[in-house]
Amino acid sequence: MIETLLPAAACSEMFSDAPESTMFAIEAAMVASAVAERRREFGTVRHCARRALREIGVPPVPILPDADGAPRWPAGVVGSMTHCTGYRAAVVARSRTLRSVGVDAEPDRALPAEVLDLIVQGEERDQLRALADAYPTRHWGTILFCAKEAIFKAWFPITRHWLDFLDVSVKVHRGGTFWAYLHASSTPGAEVTAIGRWTVGGGFIAAATSVRQSRGAIEPLQSATVGRSRMERGTVGVKTGANERYRNGRPR
Repeated sequence: MIETLLPAAACSEMFSDAPESTMFAIEAAMVASAVAERRREFGTVRHCARRALREIGVPPVPILPDADGAPRWPAGVVGSMTHCTGYRAAVVARSRTLRSVGVDAEPDRALPAEVLDLIVQGEERDQLRALADAYPTRHWGTILFCAKEAIFKAWFPITRHWLDFLDVSVKVHRGGTFWAYLHASSTPGAEVTAIGRWTVGGGFIAAATSVRQSRGAIEPLQSATVGRSRMERGTVGVKTGANERYRNGRPR
């Protein structure tokens, strides 16, 4: 499902869980006290990551979370993982090609109203209403949620700062792309406009974006001046308030 979202990256996805024995011992130890569902998702998404790593010639290694819960990739590699009920996926790329990648997937269903209220701004709400009127079979709020999550995951490894859902405005296009605008008030020193891709299939929604190594901005950069102050002071992240409420704050 995600193979067309990031052409410059290798990907792997699964719609069922791998045996827990696929985990390295050090990975299994990290979730030994977790419930079975958490152990399965933790192990399977790493199994996906290692399959994707193999596609770019990287041998299997443990993939452990850092202090912020973000995965620590092998030297020379960037990547992103996502999991939800019934779906696990990972994307990886050589760091000489991409500076960062971000992917997110959710079940193809409507977001709870209280979550939508936390993540959507006024202009986004008007956009979602218009899309729903024209194409009522799509869950546009969930597509927007995935797009924001993908952006957060792509930016966090660069900045190591959190970004709130309302710090980014997203315009979803019905053809499978989205535009995202990072507000200057939340990203001092720059106003960044970015694009990404989304898709729907197999009962799931997925979105992805990437950061080019050559430019240091989400691919492709449309308008920005991204300097030292942007990278040091920008506020971007993997987990935000709305996401924690939606996912119970579970790290990847």
